[in-house]
Amino acid sequence: MTVTTPATAGAAPGQARGLPSLGPEGTRLLRLLDDTFESWGVTAGARPMTMPPLLPAADLAKLDYYDNFPHQAVVATPLDLERRETAPFSADTGRFPSDALEPAALGLPSASCYAVYLDHQGTRVADDTLVTICSWCFRKETHYEGMRRQLGFRMREIVAIGTREHAETHLADFTEKIQGFAAALDLPLRKEAACDPFFDKGGSKALLQRLTPVKYEFLYEDLAIASVNTHRNFFGDRCDITLGSSGGPAFTSCVAFGLERWLSALTRRHGGWDAATRAVLDANARARTGASGAAGPVI
Repeated sequence: MTVTTPATAGAAPGQARGLPSLGPEGTRLLRLLDDTFESWGVTAGARPMTMPPLLPAADLAKLDYYDNFPHQAVVATPLDLERRETAPFSADTGRFPSDALEPAALGLPSASCYAVYLDHQGTRVADDTLVTICSWCFRKETHYEGMRRQLGFRMREIVAIGTREHAETHLADFTEKIQGFAAALDLPLRKEAACDPFFDKGGSKALLQRLTPVKYEFLYEDLAIASVNTHRNFFGDRCDITLGSSGGPAFTSCVAFGLERWLSALTRRHGGWDAATRAVLDANARARTGASGAAGPVI
């Protein structure tokens, strides 16, 4: 049975701008979900890492980010202090004029994994490297809607860097985990092949994704709340990440969880924060019991 999300009457103005806040109940559930997904990665051998919220725009450009996703891109820049007096903040528009800003050299990434590949650039890695991170991500959208579609949101990722087999096995294993967790939550998800939202939908990269899907999304109703993505050796080649065993470019794949979107799906399914939180706690408890049973008795 699908029930509606708790009423949003009196919602903060920030929601309309894609910048909603979370109260104590939502914060607790978000942390519980993030701890759950992080534990999956750590159990699989992933190293927890923390990445900066901003990345050099030049580094993102090296990954074709601004060619493929200019419509989603958000950049940041300091004020130009020499022009501050002649181009002041406008209370009428709520904005600084562009003349008041230095050239933008920093990017706010739209996915957590970009920072991982850039952090590993120029390195040789083990064939079975795993990293897990949770970062703030930013996307310009045509419209914003509560926890479903935001300007700034949190994304937990578990990233594989290594051989082709390692990258492919990573996605197969976590596809199974996502589907099992959703079943335990009584959260019906469907898995669909998807294309990244390329700006040039008729371009060669978009066409290649339609012919050979490299991204699968897990949707609750019409909302994608998780995805598994393979990049072949693109990031290994662009970032000069090489395999310790062969010296060739590393293959990469990632599993991504949009945390606020999980909040939206779970509260919509279960009717409120408390019921959604109980569902996650119960699913985790059953998973622990199942793991203990699978291990056999302790003698």
